[in-house]
This record gives sequence, C-alpha cells and structure tokens, in this order.
Amino acid sequence: MTLRHPSRTSAPTRLHGRRIMMRPLAAGDFRAWSEVRAHNEEWLTAWEPRRNLSLPDPTVERSAFSARCAQRDRDRTVGIAYQFGLFIDEQIAGEVNLNNVIRGAMQSGTIGYWIDQRHAGHGYVAEGVSALIRYAFDTLGLHRVEICIVPRNTKSRRVMEKLEIRDEGTAQRYLEINGEWEDHIRYGITVEEWHSRCAELINTWLG
Repeated sequence: MTLRHPSRTSAPTRLHGRRIMMRPLAAGDFRAWSEVRAHNEEWLTAWEPRRNLSLPDPTVERSAFSARCAQRDRDRTVGIAYQFGLFIDEQIAGEVNLNNVIRGAMQSGTIGYWIDQRHAGHGYVAEGVSALIRYAFDTLGLHRVEICIVPRNTKSRRVMEKLEIRDEGTAQRYLEINGEWEDHIRYGITVEEWHSRCAELINTWLG
C-alpha cells in the first residue's frame, strides 16, 4: 500500500538490490568515501556542479564530511531529501540520492547518482535507482520521480535505458555543471507507471 502522508522520520536504515545495499552515510564512512571520490575525481567532476572553493572540501576534510552527513540527516528528518551511500560487498562504491522532495500538489522528487568507475557498467546503479524509486512511491507516497541527465552523459543515460524510464524531453540550460549551464534530458516515472511495472522491476533488479 502507498502511504500518502508517511512519517518524515521513517527513512529506512537499509535499501537492497540483488547485489547492492544502500544506507545513509555517517561520519565513520569518511576515509572510504574520500578514497573513492579521490580515485574518481576526473571521472565525476565533469558531470557535477562546480564546488564552491570558499567552502571546506568534504573529500579531504573530515569535519566537512561530518557536517555533510549531519545536514543530510536533517534533510531526511524534515522530509526534503533522502540520500544513500551505495555499497557493493560492504564497500562504498557510490551514492543514489532523492533530492528536492516537494509535497503539496506536486508530491515529487529528483534522483541523482554516481558510481566508482571501477564498478560502472554492471547494473549496480540500476539496482540502486530501482530500490530508491520503490521507496519513493511505496514508503514516501510520492506521485512522480524524475532523473535529469546531460545528453552526452551516455553512461548515465544507459541506466535509464536499462530501466526503461520515460524520456520527457530536453530542458535547455537546466543546471550548472562543472561551470557551464547544460541542457538536461528529463526522465520521469509516476506512481501509476510504477504500479503497472513494479513486479517487473522488482523481479529484474531487486529480487
């Protein structure tokens, strides 16, 4: 049953795919997370907003990472974002996050993700996105989820193709990415689509 107005503090400790586990990151994850981010700096920064150089860098400063985790805990408590580390064989390998949660008449959120290049191409992100979509609809009671991707980011778009998420068209100069205002393809799925496809997606990606 979909919950229309769930408790804002009911975020799960764990989400699972066939091979992955996801949970909110904590201060104790700093070393492992920072090592993965450092190893993938060039791979990731091409697709992310430019970091504000006047702020502490959570990839190298433990206190900044702890503050990042604390802010995400607060976001989850008030129900505006639900952010998860993605783990493979108990090792941090990326993140899958539900951001910009809007209630009222919209009941929507936006999913973003990244993965260690060493694990790319094996369907791990598809599992994570499927688990988070299930959570967004079946637990949080959202009506719509979207994923926005720079058109030339073919690897991220491949996740949408694997999951057969609907392409809703391209928004011009939609987000600042690495210092440039970039077009984004907007992919969307509604709760009605989820209900019609959930058995297929769960069987394929979540087990």
